[in-house]
Amino acid sequence: MTEERLQAAVEKFEKLVREQSERSDRIKAEKDYIDYSKLDKIVIGVCGGDGIGPIITKESARVLEYMLADEVKAGKVEFKVIDGLTIENRIAKMKPIPDDVLEELKKCHVILKGPTTTPQQGDGLPNIESANVAMRKALDLFANVRPVKIPEQGIDWTFFRENTEGAYAVGSKGVNVDDDLAIDFVVTTSEGSERIARMAYEYARKNHKDRVSIINKANVIKTTDGKFLNICKKVGEEYPEITTDEWYIDIATAKLIDEKRRKDFKVFVLPNLYGDIITDEAAEFQGGVGTAGSANLGKRYAMFEAIHGSGPRMMKEGRGKYADPCSMLRASVMLLSHIGMQDKADLLEKALDFCMFEDARIKITGRDDGATCEEFGNYVMETVQKLSK
Repeated sequence: MTEERLQAAVEKFEKLVREQSERSDRIKAEKDYIDYSKLDKIVIGVCGGDGIGPIITKESARVLEYMLADEVKAGKVEFKVIDGLTIENRIAKMKPIPDDVLEELKKCHVILKGPTTTPQQGDGLPNIESANVAMRKALDLFANVRPVKIPEQGIDWTFFRENTEGAYAVGSKGVNVDDDLAIDFVVTTSEGSERIARMAYEYARKNHKDRVSIINKANVIKTTDGKFLNICKKVGEEYPEITTDEWYIDIATAKLIDEKRRKDFKVFVLPNLYGDIITDEAAEFQGGVGTAGSANLGKRYAMFEAIHGSGPRMMKEGRGKYADPCSMLRASVMLLSHIGMQDKADLLEKALDFCMFEDARIKITGRDDGATCEEFGNYVMETVQKLSK
């Protein structure tokens, strides 16, 4: 390694440290959470993304518009379509979120967002940061919340994944020191760890959950994971009615498939990378990532999305219209709950349970031997209408 390469790496690391220190200061200065009940009008952004994203997002928005027709008519809710988050536009602008798109997103209170494609090594595309990661940072959506419920198996899990730090915080800003050495970075702040822990414990208290499990790998990743673990434990001390336990990510992943032990888990709080992995595993229990929704919550903004990708193979094979909207519809349930419309959220969730598991006479297969995305959306709305009588 030459002295010149070493100095370049040191300078890049110094820049990253300064950026993250400034971000930590911004977190400290944050205001209180938005109160949706005090808004004259709630603006819901609809952002399609890539591949099958626009198809399933449009269908989910259509279901939401049906359920919120009275609120829209009364001027209490507005749907705002936001284009421009396609991989083509992001490459053309060489930004994970083009400036004009971000400006429109910031005019919304909550966002229903479709999957987006992220360039990766070897695909020939430019090294652009994930649009998801960029949006979470730009809108400070620090909590990724994913529920998994299978009553007949005793599974009732809610995951609180820290969304803006960890291994993903500067994932596109690693350093190729020379041809032999590449280094990436993990970021953990006191403020970031404290707020995700407090959200998890507050949720547990309000929903009468008696256990919070802190997932980490502090025996090996001692500095950053150790900080996250210790801060979460300290927050947990303020909730004496809740049992706090801690699990290393590897054994926690294994115990999710242990039929006896997995029933003990209730609420999880965990760093970014571990949360991304384990929530996909958890989603498999209820039918796969196509059946699970996701909430990304901050104090000012909230974004709701499917947890699967943009389905490039489906689009390439001309099967886009057969894409499964269930993950986006599950995210729509969370959106309704978040803006204070719990009755409508419960109604949509009940309709989805019926359409997906109980009746299932209209099935999504992803191919022409099953229903189209639009046909399934019609089925859900018909079910909502029947259940609401």
